[in-house]
Amino acid sequence: MKLLVTLIGLVLVLEGLPYVASPEAMQRWLQQIAVMPPHLLRRIGLAAMAVGLLLCALAQKNGVFD
Repeated sequence: MKLLVTLIGLVLVLEGLPYVASPEAMQRWLQQIAVMPPHLLRRIGLAAMAVGLLLCALAQKNGVFD
């Protein structure tokens, strides 16, 4: 449970960084996302999840990131 809470905290820190570093650029980017078709957003989200799952699997495999 401690690891899960730590990971959620890390995700929130990483998600917040662009808003702190460049809020104007994030506003422009979010406006562009708002006009994208839902099927494209779904595909981008699926690709991001697949890459994240692959990274998690590689990290858990012995010796990959040692």
